[in-house]
Amino acid sequence: MKEKIVGIIGGMGPEATVDLMQRVIKATPALDDADHIRMIVDNNPKIPSRIKALLEGIGESPGPCMADMARKLEAWGADFLVIPCNTAHYYYSDVKSAVQIPVLHMIELTASLVAQDNQGIKTVGIMATTATLKTGLYSKALGRHGISVVYPPEDLQNRLMDAIKTIKAGNYGKPEVETLKAAAESLVAEKAQALILACTEL
Repeated sequence: MKEKIVGIIGGMGPEATVDLMQRVIKATPALDDADHIRMIVDNNPKIPSRIKALLEGIGESPGPCMADMARKLEAWGADFLVIPCNTAHYYYSDVKSAVQIPVLHMIELTASLVAQDNQGIKTVGIMATTATLKTGLYSKALGRHGISVVYPPEDLQNRLMDAIKTIKAGNYGKPEVETLKAAAESLVAEKAQALILACTEL
């Protein structure tokens, strides 16, 4: 059986891309270098801002850039593609329509896993960028499994966005941890039975 090659549409952000690669490496039962999985990575932090496009309405759509990256990864030999950014999945259809190879949908996979591993769960708390919440990516995916979502209150969501920006800049510590903790506690107070860290940096 030919081992499949992973193509990664990365750079959103760079640390999240590296985190995915590290998780693949750690999850691979390898005894030597040659046992690991080949990954072709386009770690492109120059992809237009999802926040400016979705929240501010003034930015260029990331879709065409992501589609171009997908075509190149396919040409370079990738057998399937992954996108290690939650918000970027709003442009999933742009990527999928640009290539002939499969494109994994992280949010749909997460929703399926939550439903399968937590029988009877009805409410999930989402910790994510405001853009991810606005697009309803998780509410739609989880809704197909009969699961509703709750979000942090506006003041905490604003703090969470600031924390995400700080984490993306590589400067984070106790204040950001306290914000994440406060957001999580607010979701539990809203009767969330599980939490999803729906921003890869988190």
